[in-house]
Amino acid sequence: MENNKPFRGKRKLGYCTGIITESIVYNVYYVHYLFFLTNIAHLDPAFAGTISLISVFWDAVTDPVIGYYVDKPGADKRKFMLRAIFPLVITFLGIFIPLGNAGGLVKFIFYTVMTMLFWLFYTLYTIPYYAVVADITEDYDERTSIRGLSSLINTFPIAGGAIAPAVLPGLFVGMGLSLTMGWELMAVIIGVISLVFGLLAVKSLRGVNTKAREPEEKAERGKWSDIFVTFAQVIRLKPFLTFMFFIFFFLMASSMIQSNLMYTIDYCVRGSHDVLEPIFIGGLVLTMAVVIPIVTKLAEKLDRKTTCLIFFAISLVGLIVIKIVGLKTVPVFVCQPIVLGFSSGAFWTLFYTMAYDLVEVDEFKHGKRRESVITGLPQFFQKFGSAVGMWTIGLILKFTGYDAQLTEQNPAAVKAIENMSSIIPAILLAVSILALALYPVTRKRMEILQRELEKKRNGEEYSSEGIENIVG
Repeated sequence: MENNKPFRGKRKLGYCTGIITESIVYNVYYVHYLFFLTNIAHLDPAFAGTISLISVFWDAVTDPVIGYYVDKPGADKRKFMLRAIFPLVITFLGIFIPLGNAGGLVKFIFYTVMTMLFWLFYTLYTIPYYAVVADITEDYDERTSIRGLSSLINTFPIAGGAIAPAVLPGLFVGMGLSLTMGWELMAVIIGVISLVFGLLAVKSLRGVNTKAREPEEKAERGKWSDIFVTFAQVIRLKPFLTFMFFIFFFLMASSMIQSNLMYTIDYCVRGSHDVLEPIFIGGLVLTMAVVIPIVTKLAEKLDRKTTCLIFFAISLVGLIVIKIVGLKTVPVFVCQPIVLGFSSGAFWTLFYTMAYDLVEVDEFKHGKRRESVITGLPQFFQKFGSAVGMWTIGLILKFTGYDAQLTEQNPAAVKAIENMSSIIPAILLAVSILALALYPVTRKRMEILQRELEKKRNGEEYSSEGIENIVG
């Protein structure tokens, strides 16, 4: 697609800062929401984990559905983003509303419904936000550059979203407010930040062609069943299955470590949240800030798959070493975010650009560009993996006898908490690495595909020789 205005400088920066809108609320949720439900809202751990599973699974299901409608001819991704921003912020505030002495079932229903609505509007913003890059450019390196800058900026909301709930509620309590009100005010501050940068991103896309392509010939009105045909075609793409396993198991490992953070500090390291959580997040963010520019340059020199494998392998080795040494001291605890930062920096820089490659694979095979569906389906597995990670923590805590009212937990629960920050994520990461090793899309094959795709678009004779592994 051709843009009416060049996409660089302030416009590129404005778009990339839009990641703050989704990332800061995302990180508040995945790092702190399970803890909020068990220790602030006083829900049973199994109920708390189930809320996360239900709401995020619902959101994961809506990802490809919303992607389908964002891809409809003439649909404007920028307008989708704008319409989602205000409801996203409002529902984010809603998930932290204190319910006082309400019964467990009432709390379960309320927080489930509110989180489902929150994730729905989150998806309405993020699907078009990420998919629009495939409209802006088809250049392999430029896509990597945009996502690289976006990922670098993302280190700030990762830090803010993770640290704010650990610090702000306590500050508000010191001012004489209740702890539950402190959490709600924290949500207000995060919500305002999310709102401002979302509006800035929408403004930056003014003058950029963000509309799905019009069909060359007027087609018949689509049927509801067309959405399932679309999904089936995309899912049957040869690289799709391994790509999904790569995403699912990495996000399951990552969310388990981050959602288990508060429990690790309390019962393994036995330190202060106010001190150790900022250290953890600072270590993660600083590592990602160092790793992301290296990942971007290495991906441009080699390819995305090889680069990702290198950094994932570093994290895998680190998690195994942490398990062997034991996650019981501050020095070992400080190493954990550094270990996670290598794989996180690589994943969040390259994940979406790898998905953009599938847009061209799909177009070559089926003759259609479906940027939003191909962004939405990976997000389904991304969020499903994260939700399963959180749900697994809730179940393990329940079955090992964790009780939020106790200062001293039983040894089985403490051991489980340590394993959920070391060996269990290591196993999940190993599965993700295996899937990525089997992923067939490489830089060389993409160069061949894009050359042949251009011939196909122009009605010239084209060939699938050399790219059978990704379009066959």
